[in-house]
Amino acid sequence: MSAQKFNGKYRIPSARLRGYDYASNGAYFITICTSDRYCFFGAIENNEMLLNPVGELAQKFWNMIPEHFPFIILDEMVVMPNHVHGVLWIDNIDDRDAIHRVSKQTDAINRISEQTDAINRVSEQTDAINGISEQTDAMNRVSTGGATGKNNPMFHKNISRVMRWYKGRCTFEINKKHPDTNFGWQTRFYDHIIRDETALKNIRDYIINNPAKWQSDKNNKDRLSV
Repeated sequence: MSAQKFNGKYRIPSARLRGYDYASNGAYFITICTSDRYCFFGAIENNEMLLNPVGELAQKFWNMIPEHFPFIILDEMVVMPNHVHGVLWIDNIDDRDAIHRVSKQTDAINRISEQTDAINRVSEQTDAINGISEQTDAMNRVSTGGATGKNNPMFHKNISRVMRWYKGRCTFEINKKHPDTNFGWQTRFYDHIIRDETALKNIRDYIINNPAKWQSDKNNKDRLSV
């Protein structure tokens, strides 16, 4: 499935920065590895991935992601013997509005801090104290999810939440149906923000060609043991 463009671009302009908002619209390249890089999902034969029943479940639940997270669009993906590569798009029209709301509330918090310093210097300014008390209530609302509380998309519509669901669903269902496998994932997943159309094409090609390059894949334990 080809990804859709957003506002004529493949993603919003953004660098990979500390504190980057992972609810921002755009494309993300995801890699999830199995525990100890064990080959739970099948094998490569003649440069093609042959899924076993466990691998079929990993494929099935990936395809189900948009059913549980309507703000996600699936792009290219592949289930490899011991890992999954995929591109996910966040297409949430509410995010930018939420970002602006939180930004305004953060400015209000900064003003509260400045006014608190004034209180310490001039304790008799009772009127100022009352005004700050009201603004403190606003600050508390921000800390629990802003004006929309638990429904704030900034806190819920993000890649980490999607990956927690996917990994958890796979683990539960695979171990229920195939308890002898003792299936598990590595604790973390790897992600990369796709910055432009060229990067998107390169990543799509990498995913498509991944089975043919299994012998040199860094996640191939036989290759790593050489």
